[in-house]
Amino acid sequence: MNEVVGRDDLLLLTLDTLRHDVAVELAAAGRLPNLTAHLPGGTWERRHAPGNFTYASHQAMFAGFLPTPAVPGPHPRLFAARFAGSETTADRTFVFDTPDLVSGLAAHGYRTVCVGGVGFFNKQGALGSVLPGLFQESHWEPEFGVASPTSFEAQVARAEKVVAGLPAEQRLFLFLNVSALHQPNWFHLPGATREAGDSRATHAAALEYVDAHVGRLFRAMSSRRRCFAVVCSDHGTAYGDDGYTGHRLGHDCVWTVPYSHFFLEPTA
Repeated sequence: MNEVVGRDDLLLLTLDTLRHDVAVELAAAGRLPNLTAHLPGGTWERRHAPGNFTYASHQAMFAGFLPTPAVPGPHPRLFAARFAGSETTADRTFVFDTPDLVSGLAAHGYRTVCVGGVGFFNKQGALGSVLPGLFQESHWEPEFGVASPTSFEAQVARAEKVVAGLPAEQRLFLFLNVSALHQPNWFHLPGATREAGDSRATHAAALEYVDAHVGRLFRAMSSRRRCFAVVCSDHGTAYGDDGYTGHRLGHDCVWTVPYSHFFLEPTA
C-alpha cells in the first residue's frame, strides 16, 4: 500500500447493511454482473465486521480497521495508524500519523471527499456531522438517503461531478456510503408493498439495483488514473434470523460481511 498511496486514486465503497449470504448467493447466481466482473475469482471474501452498526463500524474503518478475514490471524492490514505494539501493522501497510485514515491521506496530498448515504452522514445534527466532518469535502441530500428509491443513482451522479471537477494531477480519496440496502428497501422489489415491509428478498433486490449502477462509479473513478477500490459491507442485518430483526446486535448475520479489494484500471 505504500506504493499505491500517492500513485493511485482510492475508493472506499461501503454497501451499508449488506448481508454476506445474500451477496454470495447473488454473485453465484449471476445476478451481480458488474460487481463480480471485478471481484477476484468472481466471489466475495468472507470477513468479520469491526462493528455491528454503521457508526461504530465506520469509526473503526476510518481508523484503519477494515473488516477482518474470517479465519484465524493475525492478518496484516492495508492501512494503520502508527500505534506501538500493533500486531497487524506490517511492512506493506500504509502507516499514517494522524488519528484517522482520511486525514492521513489528506496529509499525503489527497483530496478527501465523502458522498454520504444513511443518517450518520446526513449532517443534519451533531452526530450526523462527525463522520462527514473527517473529510475536506462532504455531500449529502435527501435523494442520497434511505427513503429514496433512486439513492444510488443520485450518489453516483454526485461522485461523477466530483471527479470531473478535479485537476488532472490531484489524487482523490472518495468514500461513498451506499444507503439503498438499508431499510426501507421494499420499493426495490417489483410487487412488494410498504405494508408487507422489508425482507431478505427486497434486500437482494436492492443489491441488484446497486449493481446496475455501480459500473458508472467504477468508470468515473478510473477515468483519470488507476484506482484502488475497497468494496465491503459495514455490517449485516437480520430479517427474523433466530427471532432477531435489524442490527446493532450480536448475530452472525450481522457480524459476517462481504469484502473485496481490487484495482480499477484506467479507462481509455
